[in-house]
Amino acid sequence: MAKIFIDGREGTTGLQIQERLAARSDIELCELPSDLRKDPAARKALINEVDFVITCLPDAAAKESVGLLHNPRTRLIDPSSAHRVNPDFVYGFPELNGEQRSRIRKASRVSVPGCHATGFIAALAPLVSRGLVPKDYPVVAHSLTGYSGGGKKLIATYETASPNEREHLRGPRPYGLTLRHKHLPEMQHVAGLANAPFFQPVVADFYKGMLVSVPLFSHLLPKKLSSKDVHEVLSAHYQGERFVRVQPLETESLLEDGYLNPIACNDTNRLELFVFGHEQQILLVARLDNLGKGASGAAVQNLNLMMGVDEASGLEA
Repeated sequence: MAKIFIDGREGTTGLQIQERLAARSDIELCELPSDLRKDPAARKALINEVDFVITCLPDAAAKESVGLLHNPRTRLIDPSSAHRVNPDFVYGFPELNGEQRSRIRKASRVSVPGCHATGFIAALAPLVSRGLVPKDYPVVAHSLTGYSGGGKKLIATYETASPNEREHLRGPRPYGLTLRHKHLPEMQHVAGLANAPFFQPVVADFYKGMLVSVPLFSHLLPKKLSSKDVHEVLSAHYQGERFVRVQPLETESLLEDGYLNPIACNDTNRLELFVFGHEQQILLVARLDNLGKGASGAAVQNLNLMMGVDEASGLEA
């Protein structure tokens, strides 16, 4: 039975991971007594005692946890953004390519992808790796997300607001307007781009769910591609995957009165890819639960691979 310590289990991601692991009979969830949770010595001892540590912490605290780890038998999964481009960590997106799943299984350190980055990379990386989208393409991405992605503080902003404050929160709100969002390094690095994408996230008044959109202009591609061509490439890349599904090209039946619903993958570990467009323009859209495949679900999927058990254990596809 694998012993697992969720370091930061009181946070949004930590609680979601606990929920997915609670009914498992093949693991033991270990925790510190409440009076020792801030005791550095007790925390260090537990980190080095268990089989797996999952660091559901802010970046600085996650790095601190890694610094406490000296037992080579203890393996670490980090959902923070602290180590996503660190060469000592394996990037935890099993569907990235034909080798990634095997690399995760053998890894001692795995970094869980960011929610926005997961949708972006799922849509774009297969096209860049095949040379269909140039590495220096001027990539633009937009992401619509529920407010849970902002953690406890933003959740409280929405859910404890007065009626007057709530009225001001009803409209979608662009953020990251310095254009230096913390997911940009992994988006560029893992997708194989020469430059960071122009990325515009937007938070809206719903708890969870996400749509990540990447538009492409056919005339800027080295080989003129249609939406059908792109759909065929993505379908082949993700063929047989349980959690990443490329939706049919004829998507009218999947829309709701012409609208794409951002919450349709909620409470699953599923990521759905859509391809829209015509001869001049192509639109790639990834839909996922930002707390599922975009955070805690992905962490559990990586844990399953590292444990050598069914990848879907404890996860809803």
